[in-house]
Amino acid sequence: MKISEITKPEGANRKTKRRGRGSGSGHGKNACRGRKGALKRSGRTTRPGFEGGQMPLIRRIPKRGFNALFKSGYQVINIESLNRFDDNSIVGPEEFKKAGLIGSLNEPIKILGTGKPARKLTIKAHKFSESAKKALETAGSKLEYLAK
Repeated sequence: MKISEITKPEGANRKTKRRGRGSGSGHGKNACRGRKGALKRSGRTTRPGFEGGQMPLIRRIPKRGFNALFKSGYQVINIESLNRFDDNSIVGPEEFKKAGLIGSLNEPIKILGTGKPARKLTIKAHKFSESAKKALETAGSKLEYLAK
């Protein structure tokens, strides 16, 4: 078989429906648009979510609470998770990412105070909770703040 011998299967290319071309075509008079109204007119458009005058779904669903537009979310790491790193090592976002503790290098990191520190580390993060600060400083770790 050659590439020049390949053809489309029968029925692959349909003829387009030619509407509004007389009653003999089967699509004459109203041209498959029904009678009267905005849907029949040329240039008619409806906005996204319009349901023909019925109360739209977005307005039927109850709304609760408040969604802050510019909310800053932190990726949290607990102290007990830091025990996997070697003693006296410097750990920051790159090390956290390699260890699988965070998902993104672009979002800020916060260290929380759950667990007990077992090693002395130099920890680089954007924020530390009060309990984490106390626990890490008593264990002899150094804390370095990163700019957001």
